[in-house]
Parts: sequence; structure tokens; C-alpha cells
Amino acid sequence: MNMNREFIPLGFGVLTVSDTRSLLSDKSGALLKNNILEAGHKLVKRTIVPDEKAEIQRILKGWIDLKTVDVILTTGGTGLTGRDVTVEAHSELYEKKINAFEVLFSFVSMQKIGMSAIQSRACAGVAAGTFLFALPGSPSACNDAWDQILRKQFDYRNMPCNFVEILPRLEENKRRKKG
Repeated sequence: MNMNREFIPLGFGVLTVSDTRSLLSDKSGALLKNNILEAGHKLVKRTIVPDEKAEIQRILKGWIDLKTVDVILTTGGTGLTGRDVTVEAHSELYEKKINAFEVLFSFVSMQKIGMSAIQSRACAGVAAGTFLFALPGSPSACNDAWDQILRKQFDYRNMPCNFVEILPRLEENKRRKKG
């Protein structure tokens, strides 16, 4: 950590994908919300959506279009069952995939749950200048992803590099002259 750098708060959206949870019973969404706020960031949006690809994408697209949302964390729907469609909903929106997130998350998960980590399809990417992360529905998995990976990458003081410092450049290709 370079404490000479000033912390830069980002705007987050938390989307829980579940057919059964409510805001009162959503432990993973609540945990992510608390972690975001404790880190000094802003929670701009939080809601729950059923495991329906079109509905997930509708909300993701709406939040991506908001200038106040820099990062979207979804929780749930990353497994292997028939209703798990979050990864497909995310992947179709990515302009660039963050491949290393899957590897790092698998490594972190394997330390906690062993070979069962193979069942997660957690993924990440960038769309229209917004970071998107699809996390499992387990509160423990969400906490591991936040504590071991995301908290550090969304802190401008983290060195040698972090997501905050590249955020303004995510759409630099759209600013280049065409021709």
C-alpha cells in the first residue's frame, strides 16, 4: 500500500441472482454491501433478480449505462445447474474478459474448499467502462473474493497496480480519431 496516494471511492452495484432470496434473506448481497461501504466506496444500486438471463442482462445494461456505477458485483447463478445463467448473461456483455480473475478466484477457493472449487464458474470482464464480476452465491465465497482479490484491486493505494488507475482508460479506444 502506498499511503501517499489518496483513496478514491468508486460507485458499486450489487445484484443478487436468486429465485428464492429477498433483501432480508440475502446474506451474500448484504455482506458485499457492507464490505463495499467499510472500504470507503459508495453503494449506488442493489437489487435481487430471478435466475433469468434476459432479466439479469436488462439490469446489468441499465447499471452499465449509469455514470455513477463503476463496478457491478453479482452474486449467485455461477454454478453448473440448469438455472445457473449468470455467467452466460455476463459473458455476452463483456468487451474484454478478465481471465486472471477466474484463475485467482479458483486458487483462493481451493485453499478453502479444496477440489470443490472446480464447480464455480466465477468470471469477470469489462463492458462500456464498467467492471463486472460474477461471484458465487455463497457468503463465504463472496467474502473470499472481496478480501483476497477485489478489495485490493479497487484501492488506488494498492501497488504496483490496481483497477482504479486504469478505470479512466477503459474506453480510450472510443476517444481515438477514426479514419
